[in-house]
Amino acid sequence: MNTFILAQLEPKPEEIAAAIEFFDVGRLITTLTIVAVAFLVNRFISATLDRLGEGQAKRRLLMKKLSSFARIAIFGIASYLAAVTLLAGDKTALYGLGTTLLVAFGFAMKDMASSIVSGILILIDRPFQVGDRVQFGETYGEVKEIGLRVVRIATLDDNEVSIPNNKFLTDVVSCGNSGALDMMVVVKFYISISEDFDLARQIAYEACVTSRYVYLPKPVQVELKDAVEGNHYITTLTCKAYVIDVRYEEAFVTDITQRVKRAFRENKIVYPHARQFRVEEEIESARAFRSPSV
Repeated sequence: MNTFILAQLEPKPEEIAAAIEFFDVGRLITTLTIVAVAFLVNRFISATLDRLGEGQAKRRLLMKKLSSFARIAIFGIASYLAAVTLLAGDKTALYGLGTTLLVAFGFAMKDMASSIVSGILILIDRPFQVGDRVQFGETYGEVKEIGLRVVRIATLDDNEVSIPNNKFLTDVVSCGNSGALDMMVVVKFYISISEDFDLARQIAYEACVTSRYVYLPKPVQVELKDAVEGNHYITTLTCKAYVIDVRYEEAFVTDITQRVKRAFRENKIVYPHARQFRVEEEIESARAFRSPSV
């Protein structure tokens, strides 16, 4: 009985020959070569486009977009060639592989398929582009890559955040520059309502227009608004100016803040509650001076 079972389980010579013929070593080596060449070509093109973009600032965003399209094209073509090479001569296996991939994308990998389709729609519809500054939920930063599955965003803290493409089709995303190098930057300052607001506004305006990072072809505005904070009235100065390149956003904000704070100190313009704290300190000092020593 055991001998009969072993005889049934033993593979036939024809089946072994068919398996060896199917997994031809030459085709396998060719397939691996295609994958390796695609990887090297992608690395070379990405590095070349990055160098060209850094050398010419005006073309930096264009080079980043070309890099995204090149990556998708290279790996798409390489995947097709690898599958055709590996399954050459076996149409049944090739059709079976295609059917399996369709079923996998439709059911088992529906989220990935949705992300891939969403990535293509993002590249076509362009709600944002590579190099743009975007706000998505609590994530803010520069779009580094629009891939097949995810969008990678580099935050201002130098963290890389990966977000699935399909999230951008259902949630709200805010883009600051929409493919342009310049972008509006908003900086707010708060002063006591009794301070000289005309002088404060002039100081803030001069700090913006004299910054090395400002983009003067677009207007610079300083808006004033009174508000109530707790039990106190305050005046808010909102500076709206364009930075010459989105990469200098933080440097632009720092430069404006330093200039305004120095000028406020020189002109004795105080922030909200600062005068109140000084009065309270003087009252406490007077009470301590008048209280008899024990």
